[in-house]
Amino acid sequence: MGNEKETPEERRERLRQEELKGNYNGNLKDSTYRAHNGSLVDLVGGIGWKGTGMFIILIIVGFIVYSLFFS
Repeated sequence: MGNEKETPEERRERLRQEELKGNYNGNLKDSTYRAHNGSLVDLVGGIGWKGTGMFIILIIVGFIVYSLFFS
């Protein structure tokens, strides 16, 4: 059905949408929480692997700077 031309991001999103449709009541609380705060999956999927790497490095550098000034 055209799944062989589907990118991994599209496949993940399609499977996630199918899961939400099939188990709506079980995911209601998670969906509400995700709508308010976003989710890590959405963040990583949106910025790609380079952006994710930069985000991790930024967190590590921030932690080092924090520990130097506040220890």
